[in-house]
Amino acid sequence: MSDLTLLKKDLVALLPRLRRYAVSLTRNATEADDLVQEACMRAMSRADSWDRAQGLDRWVFRITRNLWISETRKHKVRQGAGQIDAAEAPELRTDITGESHLAAAQLLGRLAALPEGFAEVLLLVSVEGYSYDEAASHLDIPKGTVMSRIHRARQILADQLNKSEQVSQ
Repeated sequence: MSDLTLLKKDLVALLPRLRRYAVSLTRNATEADDLVQEACMRAMSRADSWDRAQGLDRWVFRITRNLWISETRKHKVRQGAGQIDAAEAPELRTDITGESHLAAAQLLGRLAALPEGFAEVLLLVSVEGYSYDEAASHLDIPKGTVMSRIHRARQILADQLNKSEQVSQ
């Protein structure tokens, strides 16, 4: 089996995790799918630059993040730096009924409302299982910043949950 065939097979296995990561960056399922597709194409076209000691997931996650940063910069240049409130974002709304879907939508809304970079760090460590060191290396930030962002993100989410419980009582 050729190296490219093995890479394709490993990329397919990585797709669910890569998509979750892309959604945490884009906060939009359609944009996340486009980002994942672009990242996979970039990974396959540059397979010779992959350091196998690094691990495929870290390499592809870094490609994905770099593509997202580039696209965000391009978008800001084209559209200006306007932002909308997460509560008004149509991609965070759901028409699906059911308690689990409502809880997932609320969590997505709360994650989207976190300050920039917090949801990304929280996803890498809490969902994807990266260590603080690995997340810091992946994001190219100090380990202390990762720890601080995770602590602050958890604190913000806990405060939001406490407020919503108080309102419902």
